[in-house]
Amino acid sequence: MVKSCCDSYHTQFSDFPDLLRYHERIRADSRWERTEVKKLEVAALDKASPLFSDTTSFDPCVSRDAIEDTAENLKLAIKLRDKFFPLRDTAYKSLLDRAKISGTALPKLSREKLADVLNSCLALHRDSALLLIRDEKVAAAHSGDAMDYSVLEIDQLLDGLQNKMDERFPGNRFSSGYVDHSITSASWTLPSQRERLLDKYMKLLAAEGKASMAAKLMPGIRFSTSDTATSSAKVSALLVGLQCPIHIGGIIAVKHRQQSKVLDFVESLDMLFAQFEDSVARLGSLLNVYLDHPVNAMTAVCKRLSLPKKASMEAISMFEMAVGSDTATAHDVFMAMQEISFIRKTEGASESKLLELQEKMARALTIHWRDYDYAKEVKW
Repeated sequence: MVKSCCDSYHTQFSDFPDLLRYHERIRADSRWERTEVKKLEVAALDKASPLFSDTTSFDPCVSRDAIEDTAENLKLAIKLRDKFFPLRDTAYKSLLDRAKISGTALPKLSREKLADVLNSCLALHRDSALLLIRDEKVAAAHSGDAMDYSVLEIDQLLDGLQNKMDERFPGNRFSSGYVDHSITSASWTLPSQRERLLDKYMKLLAAEGKASMAAKLMPGIRFSTSDTATSSAKVSALLVGLQCPIHIGGIIAVKHRQQSKVLDFVESLDMLFAQFEDSVARLGSLLNVYLDHPVNAMTAVCKRLSLPKKASMEAISMFEMAVGSDTATAHDVFMAMQEISFIRKTEGASESKLLELQEKMARALTIHWRDYDYAKEVKW
């Protein structure tokens, strides 16, 4: 079993109290350390570096497993208060931000050279940094300015969301939770609100001969956040019951910035819940958008949204076999696009990549589909 100190660690939950307790424990065991950027010192931690075998230079909480895992991954360590901590791969981007450098050439440098470059740049800045120490490694190096980064504890976000859903959507059911070092996500279904939220849409589907699809659908809610990146705490509207959840827009997001608080997140949820029916109506309206060249439209939209090309082309090919040269609705195309998410999942795409993909596909609900109904074959 992969240990929690390893960068590849992930776990899943089928029960909300277990997910909540997990994050309560993580919060209790984590440390947030504020320090000056110029005082940070980075060192190489590959198997050839002196630090790899010098365990006395590390903080007492750091195990040999954490050191060896880092030597296989980011291969860097950072000193805080005279002791080194391994750097998790999730900390790399934020550390570059503190040094105010970027570039695709940096990862190609030897780790000793990369550490020298980072140290030279870090020493130039008077800013403060906020380091997250979790599971034996430094997992993030955020800005120490509260206006640039605000800590939103995940257990408190989850608790606030569940309380708000119990208020607005009684009878909601927790579906699943997922955690790795880069993201936490969770989803719920809303069976008691199915008729109110989906009745009009299901009747439209039935009128189009898609009653079997309508019978499978259930409204849902998805939550996602990260405290190792600068991404927002997000909640979005879903339709579940098919191969993969369908993101139908209606995102609300509270950024880890501008001194945001958990209460800001909870209060913003009313906006999402009020927009849920509008999101479903927007999806239903695609049933009235007829396309003469649906395969070309699907190709053009996937290209426009910068969806993964290989998976998109596979989904487009499947749709072309199904529809041939017939006309189709924008709704048909949008549903066919959901196959891309399933393909990427079977390929082993990470949870964060799948969430990003589904958010991108949701943008297709707001485009003007006839603008992409090209008679000429679309090259990609």
